[in-house]
Amino acid sequence: MNTRRTMIAARGAMTAVAITTGLVLTVAGCGGGGDGDEKKPDTNSKSTSSAKEDGKDDEPQKPEAEQVLAEAKGDGVTLVITSAKRDGGGFLTVSGKVTNSSDGLWTGGQWRGDEKELQKNGGSVAGASLVDGQGKKRYLVLRDTSGRCLCTKFEGGLDSGQTADWFAQFPAPPEGTDKVTFQVGSMPPAPIEISEGE
Repeated sequence: MNTRRTMIAARGAMTAVAITTGLVLTVAGCGGGGDGDEKKPDTNSKSTSSAKEDGKDDEPQKPEAEQVLAEAKGDGVTLVITSAKRDGGGFLTVSGKVTNSSDGLWTGGQWRGDEKELQKNGGSVAGASLVDGQGKKRYLVLRDTSGRCLCTKFEGGLDSGQTADWFAQFPAPPEGTDKVTFQVGSMPPAPIEISEGE
């Protein structure tokens, strides 16, 4: 009797071990790390790598190129106007870049204007003006109480091939006037369109 009970108990234990082993293998097969899982693409890593390939993660977006309103060549330089904005205070600020296209040093002396008061500005954009053809008016660069222009002064001049930013501030033409002509030195006149400031 004891032997029979021992055999039944042993069979029961073997069955329990077999069932437990089967369950363990089933759970392992359902978990990660199998061959089938390695073949499936990881959507997170794919989107990350494609974002890097597109350059969205690594590089900041490049600023848009400046709009060129006008370009003029003369006086040994190339003048580019990129902005003509009407400010809220009744001013118009014109700005851009100037590049010395001559072989020597350019000082901007021929741009400072002929008025005696402007001579203290040295090489500058003090002699620039805006012409409103429709209203038949000429606007000169504004000056402070000491007679210094509200404009760029080219301290030390520009070497050959060198580029510098410049600006000049004028009284704003009346509302409705959106086209004027920029003139400075013996440069050809440069028609520009006025935009409203922010």
